[in-house]
Amino acid sequence: MPIIQQFIMRFPEKKSSLDLSLIERKINIISLGCSKNTVDSEQLAYQLKMNDFKVVFESKKHLPISIINTCGFIQDAKEQSIEIILDCIKAKSEGKIKVLIVFGCLYQRYKEELATELPEVDAFFGVHDADGIVNYLQAEFNSDYLKNRLLSTPSHYSYLKISEGCNHRCSFCAIPNIRGKYVSKPLEQLINEAEIMAQEGVKELILIAQDLTYYGIDLYKKSQLSKLLKSLLKIQEIDWIRLHYAYPSTFPLDILDVMNENEKVCKYLDLPLQHINDDILHSMKRNTTEKEIRSLIDTIRKKVPDAALRTSFIVGYPGETKKIYRQLEAFINEIGFDRLGVFTYSHEEKTAAYLLKNTISKREKESRKENLMFLQQEISLTKNTQKIGSIYKVLIDTENKTHYIGRTEFDSPEVDNLVYVSKKAIKCDIGGFYSVKITKAEAFDLYGEVVEI
Repeated sequence: MPIIQQFIMRFPEKKSSLDLSLIERKINIISLGCSKNTVDSEQLAYQLKMNDFKVVFESKKHLPISIINTCGFIQDAKEQSIEIILDCIKAKSEGKIKVLIVFGCLYQRYKEELATELPEVDAFFGVHDADGIVNYLQAEFNSDYLKNRLLSTPSHYSYLKISEGCNHRCSFCAIPNIRGKYVSKPLEQLINEAEIMAQEGVKELILIAQDLTYYGIDLYKKSQLSKLLKSLLKIQEIDWIRLHYAYPSTFPLDILDVMNENEKVCKYLDLPLQHINDDILHSMKRNTTEKEIRSLIDTIRKKVPDAALRTSFIVGYPGETKKIYRQLEAFINEIGFDRLGVFTYSHEEKTAAYLLKNTISKREKESRKENLMFLQQEISLTKNTQKIGSIYKVLIDTENKTHYIGRTEFDSPEVDNLVYVSKKAIKCDIGGFYSVKITKAEAFDLYGEVVEI
């Protein structure tokens, strides 16, 4: 019998042996990877909360029941997931954890291997198996609760996942194999989710998907991102709407008009370009060219002159010669992106690029990454220095002993710049908006004081 079949047959036996009457109804959900995983974890948490479990999100805390939502996207993420699982297995051996559940992308990719190598885990589930987890814990899954979430983010901002899966077949990416084809959530469902979050105090919605720009095509035969934005704008309690992961080759230009005409839509675009060399872009199956990328950037900057552009690039992709790398370096220096992330190429099985020879050493990949991040540091410092003396609307996320810590509309949480606001002048509320005059700038941080407008 194939190993995977043995594995599938194995866990019903484990379910019948689980005795929750001897275990405290306390659950820790450790959510790894991207913000899309965060949403999945929050939906699961709400289901469990409604079944009288106490649920927390603590990356280093061990409770009687621990659930790990894994990432299996690239090598670094896979290694982190395995490390966390092994740490929890150790805690289980010490009696700190009674039930250990692993689900998500890593299991979806490596079912047989995980079942064989990690027998200490009580149960594994895939990316779409939240109902299986709830049932395993002898609780009742209610599909009506899918519109609700127990937020792991600060209560004033939240992610809104508008779709699942991806139809693009980028050669380096395993996501379509893990998450499946693109499936848009119906517009009415998204509005309902957003209204619930707004009623619970969310002021900033961050729209996420594997590709925002494809939204609605599968359901409505054309992109509905602009229509979705206009509908969300009607929710009075929402002050900011932010866009992440806009695929460049299918970018709907009409959203730029919505952004330019409405203050509630942050002047911020996350546009992952991945490279600029035409040969590399073709091999990556990105369905775009340097000329088209430049044209799109020019259009964005003309229509929304003050928009902050965030992008990401991959270095060390097969065939990226030193000359091609220098072309990318020159492009970044010329364009001057406001925000930039750089990843080293990860050679992932069952992707098209896996058939290519991975000739560039890990050391060279890291060197190229460090060079680009140093270049971006200089670009960011120049841009931030130009902000000194200007006044910005800042959303306060947290605080330390000396400063409130927040963001402008040009910064997304966890990945972008921070604004440190002095506590000397005025008391600020977490989740509140304040006008802040910038007094000092560093490469990735701003400092300022609250002013009256």
